[in-house]
Amino acid sequence: MFDVVIVGAGPVGLYLGALLLQDGLSVRIVEQRTAPSTHSRAIGIHPPGLSALARVGIAQELIAEGVPITAGVARSAGKPVTELRFDGLGNAYPFILAVPQARTVAHLEARVRALDPQALQRGVTVTSLHDAGTSVTLGTTSPGEQGSLTARLVVGADGARSTLRRELGIATRGRNYPDSYLMGDFVDTGSQDATAVLYLEAAGIVESFPLPGGLRRWVVHTDKLLTEATPADLAALIADRTSITVDPARNSMFSAFTVRSRHASSMISGRVALIGDAAHEISPIGGQGMTLGWLDAAALSPIMAAALRGERTGRQLAHFERSRKAAAAQASAQAWLNTALGRPRSTSFLEKRHRLAQAALGTQWSKNVVARRFSMAPWQEPPGTPGTPG
Repeated sequence: MFDVVIVGAGPVGLYLGALLLQDGLSVRIVEQRTAPSTHSRAIGIHPPGLSALARVGIAQELIAEGVPITAGVARSAGKPVTELRFDGLGNAYPFILAVPQARTVAHLEARVRALDPQALQRGVTVTSLHDAGTSVTLGTTSPGEQGSLTARLVVGADGARSTLRRELGIATRGRNYPDSYLMGDFVDTGSQDATAVLYLEAAGIVESFPLPGGLRRWVVHTDKLLTEATPADLAALIADRTSITVDPARNSMFSAFTVRSRHASSMISGRVALIGDAAHEISPIGGQGMTLGWLDAAALSPIMAAALRGERTGRQLAHFERSRKAAAAQASAQAWLNTALGRPRSTSFLEKRHRLAQAALGTQWSKNVVARRFSMAPWQEPPGTPGTPG
């Protein structure tokens, strides 16, 4: 019997596994995919995420591979609207790191295998769950055989369509956004250096982020889901809205997608916990979901270790669930705002909104407040606030 079985070997499951293995626990991580995904989904690692990754010793490796984004700029109709900086917020990591998710997963997997070469098992699908009160048994299938795994505790990090959540009968609530996007990675034209750029245009937002290897990711709001679109179609939309030319023949990743949010009614059920997208699926517009999942894992791991030592953890678990649900609600609200800001609007509406934004962001302090929301940086009171030095 294992101390912990983790279902799902994405970035969140692997991170939790590394934390628990470092604590000397016996851990099995099961993943139904036979190989890691090469699709570059999440690319932004926020400052709290880098601090979390430092706990398992891979932050510096990723920083060496990635692109530190220290500033974000909003433009509209060829003119600047505002700029936010992430390097003046007092964080240990004064930037958002852009690195393909596949590379993040590769480093996490290497760390897990260094701690225990047998901990990760791919090609294993969970088919059932039975919580006996003192242990949990998972029914499994793998190529050519059926089996089972028993653990004192189980964690579902198995994504937005979580099998464990379904087996536990945990309901979700949420919404489908009426928004769709095209996304692709193209060779960088060199016009935007290492800055993230948001083009707030009447036809809909265009987002542009630097990537390692001389690439940039482009995300474009579309009127409907364009499942038959091509990189050439995306390049045409980018040129039409921003006057920037990208070469569709040098596209390395392309997808069309819609967005939604879902929140599980409970993150804890008996001896089973849900974290990451299994507990709260966040719209990818804003890119906070992966870091949110790591912070779930970082908060849960010491509680699990205490429970396995025989300590009472009821109050700790209740606080964990309250605080992580609150963090997810905040990230979801930020994602909704990001999505709403990117919708098509009339030119006159955009001009009025830009003037209001420029007035609201007229001080460095107000810019820092917004920058903290985008970067998930811990809140700090402004100088002079009662109870703080000023």
